[in-house]
Amino acid sequence: MKFASTILAAFGLFNAVRGDAVPWERIDKNDSMLLILDLQVGLYQLAQDWDASLYRNNMLAHAAIGKLFDLPVVMTTSAQEGPNGPLPKEILEMYPNGTLIQRHGEVNAWDNPDFRAAVKATGKKQIIVAGIVTDVCTAFLALSLRAEGYSVFANVEASGTTTQLIRDVSNSRMQQAGVQLVSLFSIVCDLMRDWRNTPGAPEVGPFLDKYYPSYGYLARGHNAAVTNGTLFPVS
Repeated sequence: MKFASTILAAFGLFNAVRGDAVPWERIDKNDSMLLILDLQVGLYQLAQDWDASLYRNNMLAHAAIGKLFDLPVVMTTSAQEGPNGPLPKEILEMYPNGTLIQRHGEVNAWDNPDFRAAVKATGKKQIIVAGIVTDVCTAFLALSLRAEGYSVFANVEASGTTTQLIRDVSNSRMQQAGVQLVSLFSIVCDLMRDWRNTPGAPEVGPFLDKYYPSYGYLARGHNAAVTNGTLFPVS
């Protein structure tokens, strides 16, 4: 009997965990916005869980999602007059007239009233975010946004921190709060939905060629075959 009770208790706990699971929510380009969070040139040095060249590409790719899908974009920096530094000039040049909230003390961006107002002014309920460092900038804000009822999609490729252990623990903490951990490619594909949409293949293709060469060069190979008239079945 004791064994049976233990099994039933474990089964009940399993069902409770399953009941708390967050269902799949698709990113809707009409109800989403992009946050460029503390992706600053000084803090970039702390993103040691990525290859430095790859991570730089990931940061710029994250920022460019807003332009590709014409999303509302809010940029923010933490004490940029100090060692954290400004945002990379490439990002600032993407949004020369964009909303940039310079926080002078608040570690958690949500503690800044101007930042909160900027996010709320977009009227969007889905937030795509990436920041440095993952365990502080990204996690603190993502958890705050979840507490406010927002759907949060954390771009794991564009957030960085000092070690893989800290990254994994921080991602787990966010995930337990219902933050959806997503890749660059999944964000882009979910926003696009269909290659025939607009933005679709003509717009997304060049983006992927620039920021996601694994797929970009696949497309180049296909285009070359079409141009050369050398298409043939591979299976």
